[in-house]
This record gives sequence, structure tokens and C-alpha cells, in this order.
Amino acid sequence: ACLDPAPDLVVIGNALSRGNETVEAVLERELPYMSGPEWLERFVLPGRHVIAIAGTHGKTTVSSLVVWMLEHAGLEPGFLVGGMVENFGCSARPGASEYFVIEADEYDTAFFDKRSKFVHYHPRTLAINNLEFDHADIFPNLEAIQTQFHHLIRTLPGSARIVHPRSSEAVEAVLARGCWSQTWTIGDDASCDWRVQWSRAADGSDHVRVIGPGGRSAEARSPLLGRHNAWNVAMATATVATVGVDAARALESLGGFANVKRRLELRGQPRGIRVFDDFAHHPTAIRETIQALKPTTRGRLIAVLEPRSNTMRLGIHADELAPSLADADEALVYVPTEVQWDIAAALGSYARLKSFDDTDTLLQALCADVQPGDDVLIMSNGGFENLHNRLLERLEP
Repeated sequence: ACLDPAPDLVVIGNALSRGNETVEAVLERELPYMSGPEWLERFVLPGRHVIAIAGTHGKTTVSSLVVWMLEHAGLEPGFLVGGMVENFGCSARPGASEYFVIEADEYDTAFFDKRSKFVHYHPRTLAINNLEFDHADIFPNLEAIQTQFHHLIRTLPGSARIVHPRSSEAVEAVLARGCWSQTWTIGDDASCDWRVQWSRAADGSDHVRVIGPGGRSAEARSPLLGRHNAWNVAMATATVATVGVDAARALESLGGFANVKRRLELRGQPRGIRVFDDFAHHPTAIRETIQALKPTTRGRLIAVLEPRSNTMRLGIHADELAPSLADADEALVYVPTEVQWDIAAALGSYARLKSFDDTDTLLQALCADVQPGDDVLIMSNGGFENLHNRLLERLEP
């Protein structure tokens, strides 16, 4: 029978809802239950210095950078990250110090708790990367998301530190509603507490320079491509500085950083064709990922996209889809049956952008077109019907 013998506690994830057999059994039998974030709040995070990484884009990358910078500094942090942290081969560990790094998602907590997950974490260091409208399946607009961030900020003590980009009007609007903690701003001008400078050398390598409070600077070669990743590095550097890790020590760690799975991950290069996998699914992330990779491409950059997120499927960003792909030499877009808007029409004015109703036809067209020296950038926040491996198998000589 379901849940026999009766457990002492049932932790229910936010993917389960009413009607699920186990959920119904828990309620019918009056078994004790709580959400995953509440379980963390009660049993894992008490007594820890929680370092929370929030925002629409870059949470997993910045979280992984922070974890690795702290580890490099000998601080042995615990962590829970929404992706595989390659340096550790896992996405979570308890750690051996007071520090716990957590990817702080704004998605709702559970079917019985519609607050954002991050209100349970009570961080003493909070990094807010950026803020845009997303998760249209549960939020009606950006203002609703900003309200959740406001609720998060209301839980921080006065001695806590918030690290955020000055350039984000949406983040600034949240802070204007009330902020009782210390803040550090990130930007590219002298008015910011932390300045970031990005450059690409003649050999194609990316370099990041970070200038902290007092004018002290540090720089390093970065294993992460693109200006947006330079900002991710700067955000992580300022974040670990809140617990005493200086910028030079933090950037020194980049030499051994192994990145995160599915963030511009090179999956193979058969016949001189590089095949990349990336988690990008929001127009901003799609555009920045393409712009980061394009200058390193010897031939053409062919973008392949599955608009799988709930926000994309609802057509919230319909007008932004084609422009986000425009910097690719060609783009192939898969149209899942669940999509509720006309993707082909949205791509119509761009001759280099094509849509496909099934992945078999898309794969056939891609294999007939791709040439040695080209890069194929596959973007999806799901499995994309195993398209990466199917392409690699077809391209193998």
C-alpha cells in the first residue's frame, strides 16, 4: 500500500499537486508533511551562514563559482545547486564549515505553499544577478515576482549583505520598496562598489578584471565565455568577499573551475564540428549565449532551440524569440505540440530561422547542412528528445 509503513515525515516537492496518489494518501491519513524548502529551513540551514544566489539568469553558474571559490580558499562549504557542479561531481553536499551556498529559486514552494522557495532560506549573503519576467505559469507579471523578492529581503537581518547589479531597474525597484541590510553594487563604472571589465584576447581567451571597494583590483583568464559570464564571475567574487575571501584569491580559483553541466558544455567535435549543450531558454539567455560563442566560431554558428519552458510555451516572449536568435548564422527551432502560439509566424521575417514540427526532420536538415568548422549550439531546459547524442552519432565518421 502507499506509504506503508507510515513514515515519520513526508517531504513533498513542488512538482506534485492535488490528485497525485501519494499526495492524496498523505492528506487522507493526516501524515505529517512539509515542502523541500521548509525541510531545509528546519533541518539543514539553522546555524549556517547561508549564501543565496537569486535572479532570473545565471543562478547555477554563480552558485557553482561561489562554491568553488570558497573551496579554493579552504572553507569547505556545503551547497545545494540546481545543476551538476563538475568540480564536485554532484549538486549538493552538507559541507564541513558554517557556510552553505544555495541556488535560491523564485518558483513556488509546493501545492500548499505558494510563496517563493527562497523565503525559507534566511540568507546572510544574498546575490541578485538580475530580474526579468519568467515563470508565466505561476506569475502574472514582473511585479508579482518583485513582490516575492521584496518578501525575501524583508527576512534579512541588518548585518546581511545584498550584492546586486546597479544596471537592473527591476532589482533597484525591489530595493526601493524597502531594504534594511547592507548593499554592494556591481557594474562597469566608477559609481559601483565593484567594477567588472571583460576582454577577449587575440587567442580567443576571455579575461576578467574586477575592481573592488578601495580600488583594489584582480584579474584572471576565465574559462567561461562572454560578457555575461564576466559579470557572473564578478558577482561571485563580490559574494565571497562578504565572508572574507579577497578578489585575488577568488579569481585565482578560475584556473581550476570546471563549470557546470549544460552551460556552454562542449559535448563533442566530430569531423571538426563542435556540438555545444546549453540550458538557455529565455530570450535574454539565448541572445547572450549566442553572442558569447559566436566570436570563437571558425565557420558558422547554427543555433538549435527547444522553447520548452512554461513561459515560452505560453508565448509570453513571442516577439523576442526571433531577435534573440538573430546573431546566429542559422537557427532551427523545434515546435513542441504543447506550444500555444505560432512560432513559424514569429520567425517568418528572418530567412535564416526555420521551424520544425518534429526532431527527426530537424535532425535530418541539420546534418545535411552542417560543415566542418561549424558550431552547433543546442539550447533547451529539457532533454530535447536526446537530440545532442543523436546528432553526435550521425556526425561520427
